[in-house]
Amino acid sequence: MLKTPDQSWQKIIDRCFEHGQGHVFRFWDELNDGQRKSLIEQLSRINWLQMEELIQRALNPAKKIEHTLEPAPVISIKERATYDARAIPIGEEALRAGKVGVCLVAGGQGSRLGFEGPKGCFPITPVKNKTLFQLHAEKIKAMSLKYGVDLPWYIMTSQTNHQPTIDFFEKHDYFNLGKDNVFFFNQEMIPAVDHRGKFLLVEKHKIFESPNGHGGVLKALYDSGAIEDMKARGIQYLFYFQVDNVLVKMCDPAFIGYHILQKAQMSNKVVRKVRPEERVGVICKIDGKIGVVEYSDLDEEHMYARDKNGDLLFWAGSIAIHVIDVPFIEEENKNGFKLPFHIAHKSIPYLNEQGELVIPEAKNGYKFETFIFDALLDASRVCTIEVDRSREFSAVKNKEGFESPQTAREDMMRNYARWLEACGVKVPRRDGLPVYPIEISPLFALDEQELKQNLKKIPEIDGPIYLD
Repeated sequence: MLKTPDQSWQKIIDRCFEHGQGHVFRFWDELNDGQRKSLIEQLSRINWLQMEELIQRALNPAKKIEHTLEPAPVISIKERATYDARAIPIGEEALRAGKVGVCLVAGGQGSRLGFEGPKGCFPITPVKNKTLFQLHAEKIKAMSLKYGVDLPWYIMTSQTNHQPTIDFFEKHDYFNLGKDNVFFFNQEMIPAVDHRGKFLLVEKHKIFESPNGHGGVLKALYDSGAIEDMKARGIQYLFYFQVDNVLVKMCDPAFIGYHILQKAQMSNKVVRKVRPEERVGVICKIDGKIGVVEYSDLDEEHMYARDKNGDLLFWAGSIAIHVIDVPFIEEENKNGFKLPFHIAHKSIPYLNEQGELVIPEAKNGYKFETFIFDALLDASRVCTIEVDRSREFSAVKNKEGFESPQTAREDMMRNYARWLEACGVKVPRRDGLPVYPIEISPLFALDEQELKQNLKKIPEIDGPIYLD
């Protein structure tokens, strides 16, 4: 029996040994009381029944099930030219009635960008270097002012960045949204295991855990009380997006309108894949039900399949923007969280027998995560609309090259230049990119239509320009 200052810990310790994870206490005698308490608290949160099932799946993978895949119905950009006029007023009515909330997934760190801290704190805009959080906050504020409501903002963080994120919002006075309108909630963490199914220590008093995937947002919204908050506010529809998309069209009235018109429980935005191998999930029919197949699971036959016109058959790339009915989120949780876990073979840091941290180059274990798009398979009705990638999707994922801060800033500037030119303003360009940095605050205009209303405030562009 381990020496413990608190006998109430013994049940948790015994449970670890019963499940073959007693090795996590091998440095116990070197720990102080605070470190021991921290380890016990971490272990007390483990769902052992779930972990045993996941470990067995990781160590004994089932034979891959073959599914029948077909293209999913999508309201194309061409079709939207006809139907948007009907959808937009319906979406706007829902916004004015206070039926829409905003949900942001922001649990990541900026380490891949060479930045210390929450990814949402990364400076990104072309002229003022506003952070991702500020950019999204100003869009929400602009939409709130436009429709005469306070759009509540639900932000999912991780254990790593929860407090730094709150501190950042406190420092910036919640970007004038009002503290009561911003709801932070924490993503659940789940232990990873090595090739023997054993937990990995990353510190002498801490096992390695990773977030339970973006699908975990549905569980975290339910567990945190956010759903109850939405119901108290009369929120029926949740607009969901991820922190690194700088071009997200916040609470798009057309998208919300289509969702309502189609009586959907969950809706998607998609873009046309630029090439068959593009690393995006594809929305399609899976055994007759609409869902998403990850790019890594799409075989070559379907990846390269063409229709009679020579166009990609499976072209609808998911960009992780959804509208979700609040009652549907409740259904996904009421009898236990429904989403399946996916097993990812990864390189995971660990302490060796000498207590030294090892950063392996080879894959040495398994992480477990859920994907929000798996909820589509549970929805009775799904709506999918196509959007223009250049206007609505530009992600910040890499330090350099593709989907980097540089490409995101360039995409923002091209978008702003397009708005200005639609208003008759001449924008000097070189190789398609504006010669001078351009930035338009969402509080000045959210699109070219709003920009036209402020035409008299736009100066000649003969240098860097910021419109606020």
